[in-house]
Amino acid sequence: MSDAPRTAEDEVVDLCRDLIRIDSSNYGDGSGPGERATAEYVAAQLSEVGLEPDLYESADRRTSLVVRWEGEDASRPGLLIHGHLDVVPAEARDWTHDPFAAEVADDCIWGRGAVDMKDMDAMTLAVVRKWRREGRKPPRDVVLCFLADEEAGGLMGAHWMVEHHADKFEGVSEAISEVGGFSFTLPGGERAYLMETMQKGIHWLRLVADGRAGHGSMVNDDNAITTLSEAVARIGRHDWPLRLTDTVQRFLEEMCDALGIEFDPSDPEPTLAKLGSLARIVGATLRNTANPTLLKAGYKHNVIPQSAEAFIDCRFLPGLEDELLATIDELIGPDVRRETVIRDIALETTFDGALIDSMVAALEAEDPGCRTIPYALSGGTDNKSFSLIGIRGFGFSPLRLPADLDFSGMFHGVDERVPLDSLRFGVRVLDRFLATC
Repeated sequence: MSDAPRTAEDEVVDLCRDLIRIDSSNYGDGSGPGERATAEYVAAQLSEVGLEPDLYESADRRTSLVVRWEGEDASRPGLLIHGHLDVVPAEARDWTHDPFAAEVADDCIWGRGAVDMKDMDAMTLAVVRKWRREGRKPPRDVVLCFLADEEAGGLMGAHWMVEHHADKFEGVSEAISEVGGFSFTLPGGERAYLMETMQKGIHWLRLVADGRAGHGSMVNDDNAITTLSEAVARIGRHDWPLRLTDTVQRFLEEMCDALGIEFDPSDPEPTLAKLGSLARIVGATLRNTANPTLLKAGYKHNVIPQSAEAFIDCRFLPGLEDELLATIDELIGPDVRRETVIRDIALETTFDGALIDSMVAALEAEDPGCRTIPYALSGGTDNKSFSLIGIRGFGFSPLRLPADLDFSGMFHGVDERVPLDSLRFGVRVLDRFLATC
């Protein structure tokens, strides 16, 4: 038996499996197990190598963790590396492997959180533990933060930390987190790594129509369900106009160059057609969107209800929230009122600067000849919360993926999994990145 110490590439697999086995499902209503057990596990891993993390609870079991790791040059602005500890729920009967068993099969770890985002949590822990064992310091202060509640908007996690403990991030100027730095294999075999620099905003709406209650057998020209249904249908069928942000335009231009096709800003469809499953993510960033997701009305088959409700998931591009809401108002008309349920900002930064240079160099060192391309995320991450205190955030969770893996389908999907080689690649890239950040 070898007495050689385990490397970070060895350790990341066990760390990821351990994290997946701790059920931190977030149902969005406070009924789940919370993040306390996961946070305590992370704290133990950091404490073992001499760091002293603080745990904070926004509510019972809703636990976040933060620790500042002193760097070589404390006069430089700090770097935040953050990840969330919660996951969306999973039904075991729908999966090939138990979503909370973290089984290894087909050279992958299977389980809820394998890519969203206990993989990045594990990669971060593995690299930090390696550096601490070796007695190394990062070039500047690094704040490590592992958060509750990202999967329900971060109100109990990142938002709460920023509101109540902003001092923990004092002096931090930049951040990295999830949903960026992953590879996409182009038709000729070249790999492009997508770096997230933009996120759409969110505006969840409740639509309410009032009418005249009555017997189901009677003629009723003021039926709340009819009024609401017509408004919902208009929203669902609306063709939202093309709006290319700087990030999306640059992504399309660079993809066209890589694919050897001409870029036509008025017609991005030929480019999307060549992106396979990635088109699901990219296509939603070309315009505002509004999708009906839930209807509520009535309580008995033969009773016309007095009111009806619909819920609409609206996502807007940076600078276009007012345009989205004005369009919604036109579509619903005067007989339906709208109410805001949840709202969060859109976010966009430029693809430049020393931190980007460090990311690009680390990727190119591990995958020579690759491209790095900025892209926009149709959803959102905790970078939005940290932007409120002036922290410039990027999606950088590096993974070199097999060409045939439907990566976008892993997020919140059945049979979520991450290849073992991708985890090890990510550790090597983060190790290089940390040395020059």
